[in-house]
Amino acid sequence: MTVTPVQVVPFGKRVKPAALSVPRDRAAAHRAATDAPLRVLGIDPGLRITGYGCIEIRGGATTLIEAGVFRFGRALSRGERDDAETRADDVHAVSSRLVELDRDFRVVLERLRPELVAVEALFAHYKHPATAIVMGHARGVLLLAIRQMGMQLMELKPTMVKKSISGNGLAKKAQVQAAVKSFLGLEELPEPADMADALAVAICASRRTPC
Repeated sequence: MTVTPVQVVPFGKRVKPAALSVPRDRAAAHRAATDAPLRVLGIDPGLRITGYGCIEIRGGATTLIEAGVFRFGRALSRGERDDAETRADDVHAVSSRLVELDRDFRVVLERLRPELVAVEALFAHYKHPATAIVMGHARGVLLLAIRQMGMQLMELKPTMVKKSISGNGLAKKAQVQAAVKSFLGLEELPEPADMADALAVAICASRRTPC
């Protein structure tokens, strides 16, 4: 079965960020006092699209370093995805995508060299259990790469991330996109939503980092 090679799709337009205020927890106060930068990479894992977003915090200012997605083939509807992921003959396609994800994710880690990598924790919807199972495969590849490269890892629940960025733990994707756009001073909404979710993960992680 032929698998479409992964595409790393970077986010396009962005503005040079000004001093964007991060909530003054102990970690933020410490970094502001020492002027020590903290680079955080957020990951929204998926097997067809995995979003990533890298930010850097220095002296209370947040800078967008890079954001994008790892994209595998055409986007499918949820029904098509669940059907494909539960077919026995799809095993080789899944394993091929995992190999590609591992290879390209390690390239991004090596290039960006974050001090902290935050990954959205696994969640499951009772109507679509297969989606959670396959996302677990992708998360395993990502977590292994992070640990093997000796980077600090943080896992965050989706509701925690949404509440941190928008004030609502049940926020819709459009609300998360709008909140990320506002926080980072972007000229346009960060798209696709997987990328915005990854940036939200990075922002949430930066607020929870201990001194």
